[in-house]
Amino acid sequence: MRVFVRAIAPALLAATVLVAGGCVWKTPMSSVVAGSDYNRAILHVYTIVTWVTVVIALVVFLALAYVLARYRERPGAVASTTPGLPALEIAWTIVPALVLLVIAIPSIQIAFRTQGKPRPGSLEVTVIARQWWWEFRYTGLDVVTANELHVPAGRPVLLKLEGPDVIHSFWAPPMGGKRDVVPGRLNQMSFTPEVPGEYWGQCAEYCGASHAHMGLRVFVDTPDAFDRWVAAQRAPAAEPQGAAAEGKTIFAGSACVGCHTIKGVSGGILGPDLTHFGSRTTFAAAMFPTRADMLTAWIKNAPALKPGVKMPALGLSDDQARAVAAYLVTLK
Repeated sequence: MRVFVRAIAPALLAATVLVAGGCVWKTPMSSVVAGSDYNRAILHVYTIVTWVTVVIALVVFLALAYVLARYRERPGAVASTTPGLPALEIAWTIVPALVLLVIAIPSIQIAFRTQGKPRPGSLEVTVIARQWWWEFRYTGLDVVTANELHVPAGRPVLLKLEGPDVIHSFWAPPMGGKRDVVPGRLNQMSFTPEVPGEYWGQCAEYCGASHAHMGLRVFVDTPDAFDRWVAAQRAPAAEPQGAAAEGKTIFAGSACVGCHTIKGVSGGILGPDLTHFGSRTTFAAAMFPTRADMLTAWIKNAPALKPGVKMPALGLSDDQARAVAAYLVTLK
């Protein structure tokens, strides 16, 4: 018995840890804690499916128990056959069809509602999925940012999804379901964020070497906080001082200007807009926190940190990379 306990204890401990971990629902990428009306609608369908499944399981197990008890083998019993029962065969054809219909109706309603015409007063954002980062262009606001989507709580949001290279999929679980981003096709997704906070997202369609590193953040702000964020994004960044000023000079004279936009400094369009880079909490599609040390390593040799990234090693010295990093983190 002691040998058995020693052998089974690790397995029981591992199973307990896994079950306990599954009980933590409210996480940054939880799909079962609604952060928008779209996600609540999806959870409503999940609830229907769950209860339908429970009822089916009860009916099947009770029927199976009855059959096992009623028709179990008895001593001296003679095997017999039962002719087909048309009513039973019709029932088990019609009932599954009705179950699928019950599930299909709300599912189809949600799909059409989130791809229909934008609701009055919607905030429109064009989402451009690239290898391997996200660009967000706010219609009518003259705001362009990358990897971090800011939206106001209580206001409908319409995302227009575009992809210039391969198929991606926009997925911020607390906001709603996945929506594919297909080159040459305009797809869209609408929802109303409800609870202020920071929510994580991820590309959900395999898109190449750094698919796993194509994350995003959705910041649901209060209306006042969102207005302040928009005003800050539209304002020019403060003029850098000291080492940051030296970094600006290095940036302006390097290959960075061919790929990145900083208003008043450069006009590149291949990489993320860096005009207000320092206001973002992460960079490299949410891989790293926006800290000078992490940014210095990235500027020196980005391909060593992110597989397949299209930003080349720039050949800068340690001091030059630190100066450019100091400049970028001041762009708030």
